[in-house]
Amino acid sequence: MTRFSGKSVLITGAARGIGFEFAKAYAAEGARVAIVDINASAALKSAQTIGNGAIAVACDVADKASIDTAVNTVETELGGIDILVNNAALFSAAPIIEITEADYQKLFSINVFGTMFMTQAVAKVMIANGKGGKIINMASQAGRRGEALVGVYCATKAAVISFTQSAGLNLIQHGINVNAIAPGVVDGEHWDGVDAFFAKYENKPLGQKKREVGAAVPFGRMGKAEDLTGMALFLASHEADYVVAQCFGVDGGNWMA
Repeated sequence: MTRFSGKSVLITGAARGIGFEFAKAYAAEGARVAIVDINASAALKSAQTIGNGAIAVACDVADKASIDTAVNTVETELGGIDILVNNAALFSAAPIIEITEADYQKLFSINVFGTMFMTQAVAKVMIANGKGGKIINMASQAGRRGEALVGVYCATKAAVISFTQSAGLNLIQHGINVNAIAPGVVDGEHWDGVDAFFAKYENKPLGQKKREVGAAVPFGRMGKAEDLTGMALFLASHEADYVVAQCFGVDGGNWMA
C-alpha cells in the first residue's frame, strides 16, 4: 500500500509547473487528485496525463463563489478532501512609484484571497468529515524579505506566511495541520515572464537575470519543481502530524530561517 492510498487531494494552480509536479507525486503515492485551475482545458489535459482517477475542475480562486463550487465538486467526485495545496499564484514586478491599483488587486485577489478562502472552504469540509486533514500553502522566500522591484508580490507572500500561522493555530483543534512551503527561485516557463520584468526595469538582456539568480543560489543552480515534492509529500503525511503553523524553506540555501 502506498502512502496516500484512499486519500483525496485538491491542488490549485495544478495544470502546470509546481502544482502539476505535486499532483503527479501524490498520485504516484496512491492519492486521487483534483487538478483545480482557471484554465479548464489545461487542467483536463493534465488530469488525463496523470490518470489514476485524477479529475479536472475549473476554478477562479479570486472568486469565492467559484471556490465554493469547485470544493463542492471535488468533495462529491472524490468522496471528501483530505489534503489541500494552495498553489495558485501570480507574480509581478515594478518600482514602488509605478505600482498600479490594478496590479495590487490582481495579485492580492489570487495569492492571498485565493489562499484564505480556499482554506476556509476546504476546512469546513474537513471539519464536517471529522477526520482532520493537511493544508499546505505555497509561500516564497520573497515573503521573508523585501525586494526592491517586487513590492506587491513580496507583500502577498508575507501575508500567506502570516495567514498560515494563524490558520495553523486555529485549525489544529480540529486535527487539521496547516503549514507552508517557501520555495526560492524555481525554473519553469513562468520564469520567461519574471526575466522579462527584470530585463525591463534593470536594463538587462533577456536571460541575464535568470543566469544571475541561478548562480547566486548556494546549492549552485535554480530549483526545479521536482525539488519541492518531497516537502509537499512530507507535510501531507502522518509523519508531519506534530508539525503546526510552520513555513519551510526549500530554496537551495537562499534563506536561512
